[in-house]
Amino acid sequence: MLFKISLSNIRKSIKDYAVYFFTLVIGVAVFYVFNAIETQTAFLNVSDDQREIIKFLVTAISAVSVFVAIVLGLLIVYASRFLMKRRNKEFALYMMLGMSKWKISALLLCETVMIGIGSLVVGLLLGVSLSQVMSAVVANLFSADMNDYRFTVSGSAITKTIIYFGIMYIVVMLRSGVVIGKCRLITLMQSDRRSEKITMKNLWLCVIVFIISAAALGYAYHLVGWNQMDLGPKKLLIAIITGAVATFFIFWSVAGMLLRVIMSVKGLYHRGLNSFTFRQLSSKVNTTVASMTVICLMLFLTICTLSSAFVIRNSMNKQVEDFFPVDFYGEMMWQDKDDQPMYTDIDKFYNDQGLRLEDDFREYHKFNIYTDPGFTIMGYIGDKTGKITDDYGSVGHMEDYRNEMIKLSDYNALMKLYGYKTLELDDDEYAICATFTGFVSIYDMLLEDKPAINVFGNELTPHSGKTIYSYVRPSMQPINSGIFIVPDSAVDESGAGTSIVVGNYPAGDKNELAEAERNARENWEETRKNIFAERHTSGMMVHMETKIEAANDAIGLGALVTFLGLYIGFVFLVSCGAILALKELSESADSLPRYTMLRKLGVEEKEITKSVFTQSAIFFLLPLLLACLHSYFGLKLGRFMLSMLVSGSLVKPLLFTAGVVVLIYGGYFLLTFLGSRAIIREQK
Repeated sequence: MLFKISLSNIRKSIKDYAVYFFTLVIGVAVFYVFNAIETQTAFLNVSDDQREIIKFLVTAISAVSVFVAIVLGLLIVYASRFLMKRRNKEFALYMMLGMSKWKISALLLCETVMIGIGSLVVGLLLGVSLSQVMSAVVANLFSADMNDYRFTVSGSAITKTIIYFGIMYIVVMLRSGVVIGKCRLITLMQSDRRSEKITMKNLWLCVIVFIISAAALGYAYHLVGWNQMDLGPKKLLIAIITGAVATFFIFWSVAGMLLRVIMSVKGLYHRGLNSFTFRQLSSKVNTTVASMTVICLMLFLTICTLSSAFVIRNSMNKQVEDFFPVDFYGEMMWQDKDDQPMYTDIDKFYNDQGLRLEDDFREYHKFNIYTDPGFTIMGYIGDKTGKITDDYGSVGHMEDYRNEMIKLSDYNALMKLYGYKTLELDDDEYAICATFTGFVSIYDMLLEDKPAINVFGNELTPHSGKTIYSYVRPSMQPINSGIFIVPDSAVDESGAGTSIVVGNYPAGDKNELAEAERNARENWEETRKNIFAERHTSGMMVHMETKIEAANDAIGLGALVTFLGLYIGFVFLVSCGAILALKELSESADSLPRYTMLRKLGVEEKEITKSVFTQSAIFFLLPLLLACLHSYFGLKLGRFMLSMLVSGSLVKPLLFTAGVVVLIYGGYFLLTFLGSRAIIREQK
């Protein structure tokens, strides 16, 4: 009997369950897809290093899944509140007919189990289908072929999904039982006569709070948008807290001003059903200030997370080609007691072990980086120290940093090896090359005044008024903070410090490349161990990186941020859409008598539908618009922070993010509008 009643109730309340069921299905599907990555990648033909990256990715996703489960659990509990509220009169009727509270609880238990099983089955079927697409995405990220592809279903992911969502449903069942146990018949029967208390706010107080909040938000925007070089952890925390608090009070003040402002525009307020529409909307915003704030901040995080993740993903592989054009890069530096570089010779260290660089490389170039004790970064900045320290606070802590220099002949040899343009300098000229955005801006500003420098007693003037966008050390990121290129004649060999070698392996195919890589790494490691064994010194610094290693790091980082960004972004979007949808549907149910009265007054159905659409649209747009404004400045900070990591464009990632937001958030808006329209037509 309980089963038949539960099934009948679900059929009759299908429009009420639509958002709830949709949210559960999407949650289950997303949870399964990301937790099935390990199984979906088992067939991929990847290297051992990439296999380790996948294992780390799976571990990270498993850790994030706990957070995701908590968010989805809270969302399901919140959704169940709406369904309970919609059925208060139904429960009152059951009690009047003599049904005990425990039987009503058993009825809800049966319904929850049916909805839970249905959502799990549909969600898992959808998840299994989408996970096959995810296999292609992973194969693309790891540049792996799919010749051995086969349809797979992850038993571990299904088990984990059932366990996590089973726990969520049990919590919902227990909560529903407690709520029913505390309910009284009179409370259930009069539930539609009670509404949330709305306190009318003082208009001028709202205006003052809005102005102060906007000013505080502007201050936070200034900190993250135009003062990034001096933005330490403390200032960043202040900006975050200020922005969050200001967001709350902006919604609080707008809730108090919205109706008053609309009422002051007589032509707009008295047109059609606008007076009714905006009174309804004002009531909704007044009772959801905290929810609007949370949703706005979650949307902001979603936009920034998705956009930044795809900037990193799109840029990493390309940057390996752009900034690591050789197979091998090794660097040795021996520091003196003052931590300053001393002359180091890689060839000598290799020869001492009976090894030769020529045996490891088809072509290579070995060179030194030079420094002059009297030529420091702060000395070069000169009288612009104050301005640059104000704009770029971190530069002020580099007083003793010696500018690095490279011979023109070495620079040109490197550019030929890298495949880039060479440089010509007169004997009394110098140039600067850099790729790190902040330092490029500093050098460009300094070069406008054509400052002369003195290196090893030689007076040199700038070759041009612009920084050369290039690098000396290969790297996965554009992190060259500036190296001075000087004529060979201006260099004193006593200033030689760091010794660097870059080269390409004698390899023609993938297998030969792997073998050459192994030999080069082993020889370098053997040399490093012998150096430390013989000299027993901590002053020797040895670093090595290869293109294969950089490519694997790029793939790993790209995969990590992509999957975690998508995972968190999807869950946050679903949460935001579901919370707004359930609140709007709940308000529509509470407002049924008002819509009935409009019909009695002769208002046409299309006008009522238009009012419902306007309310839903503005209700969904308010947090999204402020979130977009937050995101503009947040992405400015993100772009600066990522400038030493990536150099890609934000256009495509933003378009993709916009598409995801429209698909999920817009989908919830559409479901909400259709659901609200169906609810208000109940008593038509």
